[in-house]
Amino acid sequence: MGEQPIFTTRAHVFQIDPSTKKNWVPASKQAVTVSYFYDVTRNSYRIISVDGAKVIINSTITPNMTFTKTSQKFGQWADSRANTVFGLGFSSEQQLTKFAEKFQEVKEAARLARDKSQEKIETSSNHSQVTPSSTQASSVNGTDDEKASCAGPADTHLKSENDKLKIALTQSAANVKKWEIELQTLRESNARLTSALQESAASVEQWKRQFSLCRDENDRLRNKIDELEEQCSEINREKEKNTQLKRRIEELESELREKETELIDLRKQSEIIPQLMSECEYVSEKLEAAERDNQNLEDKVRSLKTDIEESKYRQRHLKVELKSFLEVLDGKIDDLHDFRRGLSKLGADN
Repeated sequence: MGEQPIFTTRAHVFQIDPSTKKNWVPASKQAVTVSYFYDVTRNSYRIISVDGAKVIINSTITPNMTFTKTSQKFGQWADSRANTVFGLGFSSEQQLTKFAEKFQEVKEAARLARDKSQEKIETSSNHSQVTPSSTQASSVNGTDDEKASCAGPADTHLKSENDKLKIALTQSAANVKKWEIELQTLRESNARLTSALQESAASVEQWKRQFSLCRDENDRLRNKIDELEEQCSEINREKEKNTQLKRRIEELESELREKETELIDLRKQSEIIPQLMSECEYVSEKLEAAERDNQNLEDKVRSLKTDIEESKYRQRHLKVELKSFLEVLDGKIDDLHDFRRGLSKLGADN
């Protein structure tokens, strides 16, 4: 049909809630393909997105539309023909920027196409207008000579206008034929789509039946698996009980061996108890002697501490006496220096 994609991206599609006109309603459960399409025949642009077999966006772009960025990853535009507002959520800000730039580019191309179409319509309407009234007025009000002189150019002008009208009529007929062909193509395409939709519906019904059979079989197998798992769980419980009993028997046997070993050790210890008692008495005597020695050492330590205190007192007294002696000596030394300076002065005077 001459319609081809010119830009494709992926985004989450939303539509404004028709009841509140405020909340967004998801049109796709996940990110879907969103494409710009250019129709060469109609010289128009559309944004199309399909989720499985459902068309969720079919918006023809007009020069009056505006794409608005509402956040870093979300944008929207209003479609008056569809009477809704579409919203796209992108995975990155770069994808949103590219889509917005392409929207502006396509909108400008749509505006240029509309202007060219209007120019063609105005040109064809200007060519189709015929103005014989001025010629008739001049021929009625003028003389016979003027009528004779103006008759030739008027006929020529009418002939050329008729030729232009014939050309415009031919072009119009060609356009009508082309539109009829396009309409027939659209009808055939719709018929194919309808047939494909019916086949898809039949396939869906078949898949539903198969799914129902598979679900019943799955339920039966699940019940069988549950029964087998219950039996396996009973067997596992019995195995676990046997394992616990074996472990308990081993623990009891180990405890019994330990008790026997302890009993043997106690018997051996009972044989050496008299020897241990004699050694204990010997150790007690040594301990008493050590305590007496310790008491004597403590007395000596106290005596030594007393001697140290007396020695410290004597040292402090000696330090005081030495300090006073040093002060007296300093005074004597100063007197001696004064005496020497006096002698030196007397010697100098003599």
